[in-house]
Amino acid sequence: MTPDFKDHFSVVAGHYRDCRPGYPPALFQWLSSQCFARDLAWDCGAGNGQASTELARHFNRVIATDASAAQIAQAEAHPAVEYRVMPAEASGLESQSADLVVVAQALHWFDLDLFYAEVARVLKPGGLVAVWCYGIMTVEGAAVDAIVQEFYSDTVGPYWPPERRHVETGYRDLPFPFVEIASPPFVLDAKWDLAQLLGYFRSWSATAACIKATGTDPVTALAARLAAVWGGPGLQRTVEWSLAQRVGSPA
Repeated sequence: MTPDFKDHFSVVAGHYRDCRPGYPPALFQWLSSQCFARDLAWDCGAGNGQASTELARHFNRVIATDASAAQIAQAEAHPAVEYRVMPAEASGLESQSADLVVVAQALHWFDLDLFYAEVARVLKPGGLVAVWCYGIMTVEGAAVDAIVQEFYSDTVGPYWPPERRHVETGYRDLPFPFVEIASPPFVLDAKWDLAQLLGYFRSWSATAACIKATGTDPVTALAARLAAVWGGPGLQRTVEWSLAQRVGSPA
């Protein structure tokens, strides 16, 4: 880890692995179709490898890096994916080696000037960089969703790190010094029961920060409120997140 690395996720690495939504396969199909070659993809800020293993369906090799050793330790093994504990700003990849660089839900943690310089060094001529994020979801059922939105903004809202604001703006407030190309809209969706939804809330860095500050798990009280309007613990409800994406290539 770099000395100034802000590790918000080691304490929730297990929850993150088990409870985060998967990215839509169509996203990776589209990204790979935009690349001139599919030899190597670099998944930067890979966490537990959710994007890495999907990229491996389309690229011969994937190098997945993350500054958190705890996150990498939770990653799913795949014969085409090599996991490395490395900071985003110093990947260790060879110059002009990658056809695609992706950052899934992690760009807001990076030193952007250093990271973008590393992207320019690592990408092959004509290579692409894609960054994306997803914010608060919507949950099927007005009563359920109202409680979820209140939990996000009011209960754990004060505990979100300041970088979270960049996710809420879909990265449009961050510099992106590349020639951008338009990308189609993508949506994450899941069918979750109440236990799965509560597990997702426990994967949030804000939840962990709230527990550390107050000594109380806010999800416990939330579980009781949601159970009263959920409709039975085995009932599955649709959960959706809009994906905000920026894609481009060096000039």
